Formats: sequence, structure tokens, C-alpha cells
Amino acid sequence: MLVNAAHMLQSAEAGHYGIGAFNTNNLEWTRSILTAAEEEQSPLIIQCTAGAAKWQKGFKVVHDVLVDLMDEMNITVPVALHLDHGSYEDCFKAIDAGFSSIMYDGSHEETFQINLDRTAELVKLAHSKGLSIEAEVGGIGGTEDGVTSAGELADPQECKQIADLGVDFLACGIGNIHGLYPADWKGLSMDRLAEIKALTGDLPLVLHGGTGIPTPMVQEAISHGISKINVNTDLQVVFAKATREYIEAGKDKQGKGYDPRKLLKPGFDAIVERTKELITDFGSNGKGWA
Repeated sequence: MLVNAAHMLQSAEAGHYGIGAFNTNNLEWTRSILTAAEEEQSPLIIQCTAGAAKWQKGFKVVHDVLVDLMDEMNITVPVALHLDHGSYEDCFKAIDAGFSSIMYDGSHEETFQINLDRTAELVKLAHSKGLSIEAEVGGIGGTEDGVTSAGELADPQECKQIADLGVDFLACGIGNIHGLYPADWKGLSMDRLAEIKALTGDLPLVLHGGTGIPTPMVQEAISHGISKINVNTDLQVVFAKATREYIEAGKDKQGKGYDPRKLLKPGFDAIVERTKELITDFGSNGKGWA
């Protein structure tokens, strides 16, 4: 049974550890992430963008695959299914499909007031249905599901206004970007994070663009109030590397090495191992029912 993400992130905030929110792209992705979380006994957020859901033929398919896998795999840790970077319209679709948590990304709306008004509306709707909800202030750098931003530093006062609406966790721009970080990246602004935390209290904060940030910097951010760390590109990179190595070694031409079950296994194993490493880095291992 899916749970919403509110309790697990409140526990993470109080316990000063982070919970990984890992994006899924297909059945293999979902199964590998579940495998890692179960082995590490970590609470888990599996999330999906509208683009990834479209590839899988809809939010309902994403939901059903996850629920069926959890049942077949006898998953014992709490799992939330979260909409990542959802538009206003996406939020309604994900709710109808059975997602247990949503993110309304109003950071790219024409005005902050639109973000504020729509977040308020969606907070009421989500909570009436027992779902958790994430909002965002300050665009995150890079490109995520077709939305490009320069990666600004979120305004602490705007963060407080969104937090006061009753969101369960808040994504705030602190210099982070989606995708791979450039060599001249300046790093996370711990000062801005501290300013935001001072105004939002014990509200769990979210770090988007978790790929490529040095582990000590992520852990420092966790110590300053980051409770949810989004990971997508990292797992795509290790999957691609493992698959490339399999092909370049000619294993697809050995016997029935072209069988998709054999072809996909190196990438599957790589996602499992990398997810386990990240869970340990974030400190959520062994916290399955904290």
C-alpha cells in the first residue's frame, strides 16, 4: 500500500537525515529502486514526471506497475509515489491515477501570485484526499522535463508565504541545477538555505538536482534542513554506462546475449547498487519505519 510522503519526511527532518526521491522511467527502473530500498530498509519516494509518465503510457500505468511490484516483491518499507515537477493540470491527472503525493511546480508561472493561488488550491485538494504536496519557489537550474531555468536563489520571504499555505515539503532554489553540473558551478548556497530554514521552521525542504553534487555538500545541506533529495540523472548515467560496457564487450553477440532480460540486467544491477550507495550517503538506511 502506498503512503504519502509527509510522515517519512517529517521524521527525516527531525532526525537530520535525507530521503532519496528516485525518478522512474520504466518497469526496470521501478523494480531496481524498490530492490535497493528494501535491501537497505529505507523509506522510499519513487517519483515520475509527466514526460516519463507519457513514455510509459500514462500516470495510471506508472501507479499500477509500482503497486503490483510492491505486492509481488513483498516490499516492507514505506513507499510514496510522487509526481515530480507537475504542472497545474498534471496534478489532477496524477491524483486521479492514484499517486500518493504530488508536486505542483509553480516556479515558472508568469507571476508569483499565480504560484501562490494555485498552490493554495492544490494544498486543500491534496489534503482532502490524504495526499502530501510539494511546492517550489525559485527556478532550479538546467532542464527538467522541458522546463529550463537558470537556477536562481529562492526568495526567503516567498518561501515563507508558500510554506504558510500548509505544503508538506518545499523545493527552494539554492544554486542547484538539474542534470550534470558544469565545471564552473559555484556550489550550493548554504547561507540562502539557512535564511529559508529560519523562516520555514521544521518544514522539510527539498534539494532538486541531486546528481553530481559532492557528497559532503549534500550532507551539509541535510544538516541545514534538506530532507528530500531528488535523483534522476545519476541513475540514467550508471544505467547507460553498464549497458554500453555490455555492448562494447560484445556480450550481446554471445549465445542469447541479445535477450532483453540479459541486455537490461547490467543496467538494472547498476541502478540497484548506485541507489543503495545514495541511500547510505543520505542516511536513510535502516529508517524504514522511523
